[in-house]
Amino acid sequence: MRRRLFVMLATAVVLLVAAVVRMSPVSAVASDPYAYKNVRIDGGGFVPGIIFNPSERNLIYARTDIGGAYRWNQSTRSWTPLLDWVGWDKWGYNGVISLATDPVDTDRVYAAVGMYTNSWDPNNGAILRSADRGGSWQVTPLPFKLGGNMPGRGMGEALSVDPNDNSVLYFGAPNGNGLWRSTDHGATWSEVTSFPNPGNYAQDPNDPNGYLSHEPGVLWVTYDPRSSAEGSATRTIYVGVADKDNSVYRTTDAGATWQRVAGQPTGYLPHKGVLDTENGYLYIATSDTGGPYDGAKGDVWRYTTETGAWTRISPVPSSSEDDYFGYSGLTIDRQNPSTIMVATQISWWPDVIFFRSTDSGATWTRVWDWTSYPNRSFRYTMDISENPWLTFGGNPQPPETAPKLGWMTESLEIDPFDSDRMMYGTGATIYGTENLTRWDAGGQFTIKPMARGLEETAVLDLISPPSGAPLISGLGDIAGFRHTDLDAVPPMMFTSPTFTSTTSLDYAERNPSVMVRAGNFTDADRPNDSHVAFSTDGGANWFQGTEPGGVNEGGTVAAAADGSRFVWAPKGVAPVYSAGYGNSWQSASGLPTDAVVESDRVDPMTFYGLSGGRLYRSTDGGATFAATAATGLPAGGKFKAVPGRQGDLWLAGDGGLWRSTNGGASFSKAPGITKSVNVGFGKAAPGGTYMAVFAVATLDGVTGLYRSDDAGASWLRINDDEHQWGNMGEALTGDPRVYGRVYLGTNGRGIIYGDRTGPPVTVTPTVTPTVTPTVTPTVTPTVTPTVTPTVTPTAGGGCTATYKAGNQWPGGFQAEVTVKNTSASAINGWTVTWTWAGDEKITQLWNGTVTQTGAGVSVGNAGYNGNLSPNGTASFGFNGSSGPTHTPPATLTCTPS
Repeated sequence: MRRRLFVMLATAVVLLVAAVVRMSPVSAVASDPYAYKNVRIDGGGFVPGIIFNPSERNLIYARTDIGGAYRWNQSTRSWTPLLDWVGWDKWGYNGVISLATDPVDTDRVYAAVGMYTNSWDPNNGAILRSADRGGSWQVTPLPFKLGGNMPGRGMGEALSVDPNDNSVLYFGAPNGNGLWRSTDHGATWSEVTSFPNPGNYAQDPNDPNGYLSHEPGVLWVTYDPRSSAEGSATRTIYVGVADKDNSVYRTTDAGATWQRVAGQPTGYLPHKGVLDTENGYLYIATSDTGGPYDGAKGDVWRYTTETGAWTRISPVPSSSEDDYFGYSGLTIDRQNPSTIMVATQISWWPDVIFFRSTDSGATWTRVWDWTSYPNRSFRYTMDISENPWLTFGGNPQPPETAPKLGWMTESLEIDPFDSDRMMYGTGATIYGTENLTRWDAGGQFTIKPMARGLEETAVLDLISPPSGAPLISGLGDIAGFRHTDLDAVPPMMFTSPTFTSTTSLDYAERNPSVMVRAGNFTDADRPNDSHVAFSTDGGANWFQGTEPGGVNEGGTVAAAADGSRFVWAPKGVAPVYSAGYGNSWQSASGLPTDAVVESDRVDPMTFYGLSGGRLYRSTDGGATFAATAATGLPAGGKFKAVPGRQGDLWLAGDGGLWRSTNGGASFSKAPGITKSVNVGFGKAAPGGTYMAVFAVATLDGVTGLYRSDDAGASWLRINDDEHQWGNMGEALTGDPRVYGRVYLGTNGRGIIYGDRTGPPVTVTPTVTPTVTPTVTPTVTPTVTPTVTPTVTPTAGGGCTATYKAGNQWPGGFQAEVTVKNTSASAINGWTVTWTWAGDEKITQLWNGTVTQTGAGVSVGNAGYNGNLSPNGTASFGFNGSSGPTHTPPATLTCTPS
């Protein structure tokens, strides 16, 4: 394919010339064919731009800030991704700062790409061009960076095609790089040196991270096609600039000279500039910031191109105390150009406001109005039955509603061929309507999600347990889901508590209904919530644990193989462990802060941590950790333990891929792999005994997704150059129930899952892995009791039992019981009994054995905690079900044995 191109700089004028080279080197690694699909969520991220082709019905594109670009498919009413070919070497190309569809040759489409203009993105930006609607692309690199995920990314469009001469394109660049032009369908570009103002606005010029100091620069280019005949370059062009004093410029000689438009408003930034060629009006929507998250003041202006008169037509002018927002999302009904709409930038509370005018801005109506506070009347209804999670699990009080009409609505577009169809982007999805004109008739129009196929989540973790739902996801911004059907949108994200982002997931390998998740949220919003949560029904329902002081972010968390305990390393806080479901936490000594933690998948008392190039191991349930002797490991990375094999670990990181079969005492490096991002495991191949190993890795110079059916002795590449998904691999796992199935997390393209399409595979189980460790395991399994009685029990001992109530939730509760030997001699066992006052039932118990008959409960010691010396203690914990409330037992009886 024609993909990667080089830059040639001329001496007189900077000229970018494209030349075709190979996208990836030839790999000697064998491949296995796969078919890939998205796990359906629909949306999940910010859509800053929706672009309708003005000449062809139903030709619509969408751009995202981190998830690439899409084309609308009218027959399936879904979006088709266009940039999945972007690989790790150019991952920033998935940040699309602007997109242009050719109004003359509608097969042509262009995208300006690059994710960050600071150090986060190592590459410069580029202009992509396609002659087959995004089916294939050619690339012209630019000599500067672009910011598809930087402040101001919702303004625009900065990239445009001349409607009279479609060989001419303009592009407005950020950070002082001015205005650029191509005269050969985007193949080469040169700076328009006559353009006088590159823009000077930055949200925070002194930001040391280089993020808020980004200057959006030249924002949009709007042509007046009336100024030239077809086939000749348009002579009159308007350009918007991020400069609050000098925001709109015009040329009347096809770009040879430029002038600041006289009489223009000042004090705000022109987010949008749209021309009504029938009535001769240029409209601009302004805000006091570049957005997309903020904006507190702004105006809407109409410029009469014939007379040069400016008229403020703001629905709520900036001079009003009622204006607490700027304006963006400006659009014209091309079938009835006197009808225009604009959106607030930004009205978080109680909701975004859309304004509509049918007389070119002389008068306006609102999409909702106040009636008697806190009540509102609505000109719309919302139907989110296809994506019910869009309520975010909320049940707000008036005047707020769930779902919200939207937020970050920088792109609000009326279909140029259909006055009834409108689409708009939000921070979570694309919404739309197909009966918009009911607004004008006094009725209600219906808004529905229109995001099928557009998957923009950033995936932070994935688990696929051996039973229950096939996949549980941890996501940025929308928490995560329990996916019972990969091809259906799940009904609701995780709640109780709701994390903004789920940073870590785990399940108990030998008891997979037990799960744990850790995550982030704004602590000031929910000061009583915890950053860790538990489930005992495979992720269908969750309840909170407690947390140690100082926790603000989730970090990583691991569940013991039997679900009896957990180790948690919150970000920035010393790691802790809990016997039970987080009712209390104790310090995990010897493990560095911010270590990555995992559990052994066989031994419930063994946990591992990775930090600073050292592997740490605990054999006492997370109480104490010690570094193993293994050396040569990467400073950071991801590692996982193999299900069903005690002490079998794989570690991915810079420099290679490593395996240990002795609990991390030593590691061997897999041959041929020079770098890896992540590793995961799935069902073994037919005839095989070792689980399939999946890795995002660089092998023979090719970064890809690989599978090994023989414990790393050989690898198959299972993706191809058309399916690279940018910086894939933050999350990765196989499916323990379906051979060959892989779940891949991307940063902005959602969850990808793949299944083999090749011929059947049979593996001979006698293959010897080439990564056999060189050190004989010295770890003794710790599943035997670690406490040995040293005192011969004598009769006549006594004990007490103390009940401590823990977390409660509707229909359920958690508790812990502490047993104490109160006699002068040791005891070698104990039994605690009580009677419930209500209909409580124990559903799961750890550190003991339970019998319940009706309301009567009897709990005996486990094999390892019955021996208590004088004043010695042991504890057990449990989850239970109850009616609306839980009443602790009045009396507990402890009997020693």
